[in-house]
Amino acid sequence: FVTGKAFLGKYTQAHHQGVETIGLYWHFVDLVWIILFTIIYLF
Repeated sequence: FVTGKAFLGKYTQAHHQGVETIGLYWHFVDLVWIILFTIIYLF
C-alpha cells in the first residue's frame, strides 16, 4: 500500500507520515523478534 502510493507520487517532503509510521512499525517488529529469539534459543 505504501509502496504503491510512493510510486504514484503521493508522498512529499512535507507529507510523509505514512512512510515514517511504517518504518517505525517494522523497526519495532525487528526488535521484538531479536528479543524473542534471544529468550527462546539462548535460555
